[in-house]
Amino acid sequence: MMATLGQAGAIVWKDAVAELRTRDIVLSVAVFAILVIVVFNFAFQPGPQGIGAVAPGALWVAVIFAGTLGMNRAFVLEKERGTLAGLLLCPLPREAIFAGKMTASFLFMLVVEAAVVPAFGILLDLPLFLPGLVPILLLATLGFAAAGTLFSAVAAGSRSRELMLPVLLLPVLVPVLLSAVGASAAVFAGKPFAEYRTWVQVLIGFDVVYVVLSAWVFEYAVQE
Repeated sequence: MMATLGQAGAIVWKDAVAELRTRDIVLSVAVFAILVIVVFNFAFQPGPQGIGAVAPGALWVAVIFAGTLGMNRAFVLEKERGTLAGLLLCPLPREAIFAGKMTASFLFMLVVEAAVVPAFGILLDLPLFLPGLVPILLLATLGFAAAGTLFSAVAAGSRSRELMLPVLLLPVLVPVLLSAVGASAAVFAGKPFAEYRTWVQVLIGFDVVYVVLSAWVFEYAVQE
């Protein structure tokens, strides 16, 4: 177990160092997400009374769309550089590769969200510090990273991978997206945790399902 964690940590470190050298994925994804929010703000111009109803959806649409853009590069860069075959030939269990890639994607998305959420609050005149939003972001991002890592590996071998990943991933993410929007709406409205506990429980349940199933299916996905 400890050996697998160490191997997964090595993959996370490799991806983090590669991203720090180029800063391509995080910067482009963060800029894209902020642009989505800016377009939403100018297109709809929600008033003070309607902002609470549309803000959660706008936030998660921006995060999911931007995350899909970044997730598409998780295995594409490995394939383009010719390192994917080498990674799969390493004497590593497939679970370690999946865990490393999923953790790297999870951390990258958290960095993006750390830039997007304050910008979202400033543009839509919402509170910048909402402690209740933090666990929702963490849970939804974990489910997104688990499913996204699996489908990114599947789409990497396709010629139309830029289109294939959203087509495969977005329908699967509907439960996570609905739960995150419902819980975030309650947080923005200042409701107590008891009011949105069910949404959080649904998020936890789908996180467990996505992580376990994706780790199990990943071995067969990378063999194709």
